[in-house]
Amino acid sequence: MNGPAIPPAIAPTMARGGGLLLSVAEAAERLRSGRFHTVAADEDALRQLPAGNWIGGSIPYFMGPDGGEVTRDKVFLTEIRGYRGAPEIRRYDLRGINRVCADAPENGWSLIIVPAFSALHSAFAHDAPDYVDMYSRPLAGWVAGVHLDDLGKRAPVVVDGRSLHFDREAAMVMHIALPPDRYARVDTVNVFAPGAGESIRFPNSGFLVADCSIDGQPTRFADWLTQRKFDTRLPLVANYCGASINVSIKRIDAAKGLVELYAPVFEGTEYRFAAPVRDYVGAFRAALPGDATAPAFSCNCILNYLYSSLEGQRTGPMTGPITFGEIAYQLVNQTLVHVTIEG
Repeated sequence: MNGPAIPPAIAPTMARGGGLLLSVAEAAERLRSGRFHTVAADEDALRQLPAGNWIGGSIPYFMGPDGGEVTRDKVFLTEIRGYRGAPEIRRYDLRGINRVCADAPENGWSLIIVPAFSALHSAFAHDAPDYVDMYSRPLAGWVAGVHLDDLGKRAPVVVDGRSLHFDREAAMVMHIALPPDRYARVDTVNVFAPGAGESIRFPNSGFLVADCSIDGQPTRFADWLTQRKFDTRLPLVANYCGASINVSIKRIDAAKGLVELYAPVFEGTEYRFAAPVRDYVGAFRAALPGDATAPAFSCNCILNYLYSSLEGQRTGPMTGPITFGEIAYQLVNQTLVHVTIEG
């Protein structure tokens, strides 16, 4: 299966929106209003929130108004605005996730939260390009995670705020219809571009790879990475019909000859290692439109937070959860995703 295309942008302007980083008490008060929200917080904070019209996911990393921040005691709240009719909240398991876009409103967008390391996370990452009506209706969201100190100790969760049901194996989705004179646009900000190094292709699609070809020569990917001493903080980058899509390296198991990835590579697609970025924040700000305002939703990647030292750094008007993966129709890595409502 070849890598899919990201649909082209519709218009250059951006709409107002954005979220707030609040105390649990402040977030609870807003959720009791009955308005529709998406919520990001550490699991312990999520469990202190009241029932309401919201979906949520676990993460303690945020890009707040004062910059990048890690906190277990605050809640990032994004109010859903400008909808036509009440948004629809739905849970999707492995059997139904392939209909996530088919169930979306004809004019509107869908916000999805997926728990990291779940079977659904793997299935969505690998199979989303083949889902019914994928790319015909805007889909954006993020992959829930945990504090890095809790890896292997706690599993990420998503939450149906109506029932306060916590789930580690399903996705929560909010389908949001818009008035006929408005439309949603999903965009990405990716500061990485393919470098000038070797061309890399893989014989099979997936998260776990052994073999590859380097400039047409078969080799073991783990051996090649180890011998060349690549900086694996840089992602692999592929051009998917004009869009640069990153695949980040999670771990090299030299003993088994395997490389584990944060997103799948696709068979037959050409990848190259990204060119180094010396000033991530500067590059990010340069990539934003000059008239950028707060979007309806945005998220950024935990790897950008770690590798680019974003704690205390601001990324313009783009605030939101710092996640274990970003969704712009399909799963992407080391990328900022944002949604604007235009018309």
